[in-house]
Amino acid sequence: MIRALLLTPLLLIAACKGKQPVASTPPPAPEASRPEWVRARPVSGGYYIGIGQASMAVKDYQEVAKKNALNDLASEISVVVEGNSLLQTLDRRTTFSETFTSTINTSTREQLEGFEMVDSWENGREYHLYYRLSKSEHARLKAERKARSIASALDLHGRSKEALGAGDLRGAFDNDLRALLAMKEYWGENDVVEMDGRQVPLVNELYNDLQKLTSGVQFSILPERCELNYGNRFRREMLIGAQYRNGSGTRDLVQLPLVVEYPGATGKVTELKSTDAEGRLRTSVQRVDPKANGQEVVVRLDINALASKELDAALVKALLASLTVPEKRAAISLQMPKVFMKATETNLGQPVGDAGVALIVREELTKNGFRFVDREADSDLLLTLTSSTRQGGESNGFYTAFLDVSFSFRDRRSGDVVHEGGRQGLKGVQLAYDKAGIDAYKKATQEVRKDLVPALMSAIQ
Repeated sequence: MIRALLLTPLLLIAACKGKQPVASTPPPAPEASRPEWVRARPVSGGYYIGIGQASMAVKDYQEVAKKNALNDLASEISVVVEGNSLLQTLDRRTTFSETFTSTINTSTREQLEGFEMVDSWENGREYHLYYRLSKSEHARLKAERKARSIASALDLHGRSKEALGAGDLRGAFDNDLRALLAMKEYWGENDVVEMDGRQVPLVNELYNDLQKLTSGVQFSILPERCELNYGNRFRREMLIGAQYRNGSGTRDLVQLPLVVEYPGATGKVTELKSTDAEGRLRTSVQRVDPKANGQEVVVRLDINALASKELDAALVKALLASLTVPEKRAAISLQMPKVFMKATETNLGQPVGDAGVALIVREELTKNGFRFVDREADSDLLLTLTSSTRQGGESNGFYTAFLDVSFSFRDRRSGDVVHEGGRQGLKGVQLAYDKAGIDAYKKATQEVRKDLVPALMSAIQ
């Protein structure tokens, strides 16, 4: 009985605790409590609307909602592309609209002015923002910005003309490019202004001027054919000139960035150089790959170097891709030396004939453009080749022979050694000494194919 009485208060306490409220997330707000603009997007003839939402579980939910609202507001301010505008022209030539739209949308968000917050609402879980922008106010602010952009573009175009008059195409291009980028918000429009005494659509005129600047560049290359031979040690200096042709007149282009390319022995050679104060530059073509297809020197305008690095990279890249890049080519005539060969080859004292190294040397050099002549007087290089085998011993019925090879290339006129080398103790093993000697010659041919021609080319170039 006493035990029952003691348990009764405990049970009463447990019962009381069970009736305490349990913590839980607030129930969703009834639909009736939501503002009308949250339930349905507002429509207004006089305002652009921007609605943004963010979860309140996010730390900076207010900033997130604001960003979303402004993005929504900017998306309502659509860019209408007019016929024959620059944007339409570029999009026909390249996949330009995606780059342009992305950049302009970003620019529109950054330049939103005059918007106001109409309302905000939250329910503990969601945060909503309502912005609006007067269409008439937006039009007024845009007109002011456009007027400033037009004035800046015309000023930069004037500087471009001055730079070109001084032969500075780099400066002319940079200023015209900056003028065009100053108008990037209006590439889909056709704004007619007075330029150089004419009424022209400004943006199209600036772009056409960029085209004229690049397409008007002309190059000259002297000599017109790059002849490389043993007499000039396969090295030729080329004189490159750059001029700008406008109508009937020409002007030397100073400090113009150029790219010079040709096939080198270890891969394509690419040189980045600029013209001097007279619109000239000198470069040396050397160590050309004799097996390259289409051997030629290519000179072209380094159009990427004309654009300043701090400009909008995405738009500049797309613009440059649409422009004409002038270039000029000069054929390379590569004549390898004429060779007269004296070969003495024996296997254990007996002539080896076509089994020796000389035939492989002839094949490899001929394959790389060298020409063999029958008279010493007709040659550029004298090749003296000596090879012989010697016995190395016998073991368990197998015979060993060793081959020694030496060669020397000399300049026929001066007698100077151009290149020399050889192999000593190349080992051959067979069932007889003479067969072991032939085996050593076979191994020597592999060494010749691998090393002789590259080493000789390095020596003569």
